[in-house]
Amino acid sequence: ASEERLLAAVRPLSEERRTVLFNAAVGERRNRRHHPGRGFEHCEYTFEVVSDYGAFRDLQRHRMLTVQWQGLTPALGYTVPAELEAAGLAAAWRSAVAQAEDVHRRMAADLPEQAQYLVTLGHRIRYLIKINAREAMHLIELRSSPQGHPSYRRVAQEMHRLIDQVAGHHLVAGAMRFVGAEDVHLPRYAAEARAGAD
Repeated sequence: ASEERLLAAVRPLSEERRTVLFNAAVGERRNRRHHPGRGFEHCEYTFEVVSDYGAFRDLQRHRMLTVQWQGLTPALGYTVPAELEAAGLAAAWRSAVAQAEDVHRRMAADLPEQAQYLVTLGHRIRYLIKINAREAMHLIELRSSPQGHPSYRRVAQEMHRLIDQVAGHHLVAGAMRFVGAEDVHLPRYAAEARAGAD
């Protein structure tokens, strides 16, 4: 049957019946590697994100999304990693960042492209992510896992919230059964310590 005929058949169905069909399309997902079918690629989302450059670098690596970003500048400020705060090294971090920003300012007038190399991974960058629901499921479940970096975990968790609460796609958000919603990052360091001990 054509897509038009399929849509015409689904439109009059009750919400309960549509939910049953949706869940059948998602299938039984025993872990985050079990993805729904390609039909989920027809639903797309666009997110405007401001995160640190380090998180951007990890998120933009996903193959099935489109990313557009602004040039790297210190204009949006920077983040101070919680680990540096806890270790009492925040002042040293801020001093190093201030030095990089000073050189960036002096260089940017004549060499704006090259000056981007002076922007740290902690500086914020603004970018758009256009992604379909199938890839969103993959990205959000992977990047929100407790082993992930706190910066990109927050972005993935917020994307999940927006799909559910702003787009109103509760079924799509609910199909993402392996989203790491807890606000912890210690398991990542425990996993790194185990890997280092091997």
